[in-house]
Amino acid sequence: MARPSNEFVLAWSSLTTADTDPGWQAIALPSAGPLQLRAGRRSPENAEAVLVGFPSARLAAADKLPEGQGFSVERADPDGDGWLWLALTRKPAGRPELFESMACDVIGALDDSVAAGSNEGKLLRIFVGRVAAWQEFMRKGAQTLSPEAEIGLFGELSVLRSILESGVAPLTALEAWVGPIDGLQDFTLGTGAIEVKATLSTTGFPARIGSLEQLDDSTRQPLFVAGVRLLQSETGASLPSLVEDLRKILHGDAESTRIVGERLLAAGYYAMHANNYIRRFTVLETRLIPVEGAFPRLTHP
Repeated sequence: MARPSNEFVLAWSSLTTADTDPGWQAIALPSAGPLQLRAGRRSPENAEAVLVGFPSARLAAADKLPEGQGFSVERADPDGDGWLWLALTRKPAGRPELFESMACDVIGALDDSVAAGSNEGKLLRIFVGRVAAWQEFMRKGAQTLSPEAEIGLFGELSVLRSILESGVAPLTALEAWVGPIDGLQDFTLGTGAIEVKATLSTTGFPARIGSLEQLDDSTRQPLFVAGVRLLQSETGASLPSLVEDLRKILHGDAESTRIVGERLLAAGYYAMHANNYIRRFTVLETRLIPVEGAFPRLTHP
């Protein structure tokens, strides 16, 4: 659950400064388990930031921290205490209200993971992973999904629900959903993969292929295309209602709930945009077609 935004807004407003000397000003926030949290501003940019202190966890020197169009993550040393401090900071071009939502979401993910018993090392991975999901969301424009992208995500979530209903363990199913994090196919299960294509077309099945490699079965076998034919109807499910159905299936599984939240965000689904997705769809047919032999596709010579 996201942290209340007033924790950050009040702190940032009280720290507004015209200081021209480089440095940090920060106010302590309620901690997240072993982690220390502060809302701060970095001068001279006067940029809003959230500082997270890890007492013993460490990043490797080669580890690359996420950086998006509206934010950066950097190492900080506000106290010289030997802790690993990471500062999530708004860039000048970043939208303040979006950065506020990001801060609430990222710290809320840490709170949820603390409640689930995560140790400090895992909390560090969760922090970086959640910020990386926001990085992908902002890379895709931080806007409402296009009508085509809405249909595509609905198709992927329909297949995900089918995988869960078939008895695959939730964590296995969620970790297999790699499309939102730039996976070559939408799902990778064992040595195989599934590429999902969804359409509203009533005749034929038009599908856009992202690359030659997407339907290349030389690296993953078996490889399937899941064709999901949808009908727009008043009695169908909207994208937000399908998301809610999945959350209900995962209820009580903190790790799977966290991962589905990150995948949805990376896919471009932002909860604050949910009211914009008013179309309702019924799944008319889902066909699982093996990519082999004479399957129509382009391949490398």
